[in-house]
Amino acid sequence: MAKKTTKKKVTPGSRTTTTKRTTRKRGGDTAQKLLDLAHSVSDQVTAKKDPGVDIPTRALSNVAFDEKAGVIRMGDNTQRRNFFNLGQAKKFMQTMLIASGSAELIKQKKTTSIRDLFYHCKHTIAGTRENTFDEQSESDPIIEDLEVALASLREELGLFAEPKGAMVGPMTIVDNGDTIDLSKMGSGGWAVPSIVEDHIIQFKKSNAKFILLIEKGAVWRRFSEDRFWEKHKCMILHGGGQPPRGVRRLMWRMHNEMKLPVYVLVDNDPWGYYIYSVVKQGSINLAFESQRMAIPGARFIGMSSFDMERFDIPRAVTISLNDQDTRRAKEILNYPWFGKKKGRIYPWRNEINHMLKLGVKLELEALSSKDFSFITEQYLPQKMRDKQWLD
Repeated sequence: MAKKTTKKKVTPGSRTTTTKRTTRKRGGDTAQKLLDLAHSVSDQVTAKKDPGVDIPTRALSNVAFDEKAGVIRMGDNTQRRNFFNLGQAKKFMQTMLIASGSAELIKQKKTTSIRDLFYHCKHTIAGTRENTFDEQSESDPIIEDLEVALASLREELGLFAEPKGAMVGPMTIVDNGDTIDLSKMGSGGWAVPSIVEDHIIQFKKSNAKFILLIEKGAVWRRFSEDRFWEKHKCMILHGGGQPPRGVRRLMWRMHNEMKLPVYVLVDNDPWGYYIYSVVKQGSINLAFESQRMAIPGARFIGMSSFDMERFDIPRAVTISLNDQDTRRAKEILNYPWFGKKKGRIYPWRNEINHMLKLGVKLELEALSSKDFSFITEQYLPQKMRDKQWLD
């Protein structure tokens, strides 16, 4: 197992004999960070040292909740990855290959998929029967390692994922030079790309008053078909479950650049709570990028465990909690951001404990037991009007 170490931060761009957490400082050019990484390894070889890189540990044990900022922060623990270590040599080589491929993309001013980069870096090592990579499941974690080591999103490395999520609403944007009216996107909406940085996406005009993130595409379609966005002057989008980075980053930009409040509408179960948590506080894997992803001001608009009584939802449409649900709910209760706030019991504890007491969970679609458009015409408008949300 790789040895954990804590490295002192130094100025990005400096050439050192190790890849220190230097590169984790925000800002700077990703291309320069990759060059610094190459110089660091080269300098170690020239000095006849065992070349290695330090990879920040992506685990719950190495994150902490910054209560003042309201986001998850990555800690200082790292794992040393050395070339002259039989257990780490292959991963060291793979890290260098992914870094090299990313540098090529940036130099050529191109982007590609993480699948494409896997094939670009895959080959049989000369004189052996050993492949650099056998499966994409090997290259994906290396990409994430490189992200945290350089403090650069994979999108800044020239990598994108398949589009997942859609948006519609009273806003006009410029997407890669093309002007798009998001109020005229038909029934499918505008497919949110994985790279949504300001050199690709610009906000041109907007009449939106808030953003509504809906967990599921099927429920989003009900909101789109009922033109909820038009009646209530908002942007509605979904991420097909746990929102992908492109959706989260786009929401962050709209929230911070356009000052639009964010409301999150998910199922009433531990997995829905976690989706909200990731949007609001950030995720463990991307803790190093919480300042560019997390939205501490995001509000949970539903579905709440108290909605069964508030809206007279029949018990017949509930689903019993299973052992996994109960375990997950209790784990979430231990998260500090779902705990206490300013010395008082945080309402979130009441929310989760009430779900556990009832022993059931509710999907958003359960509201259709009252009427197909109940969720858009009565449920959400009432909750917005009465400010029945958690934050």
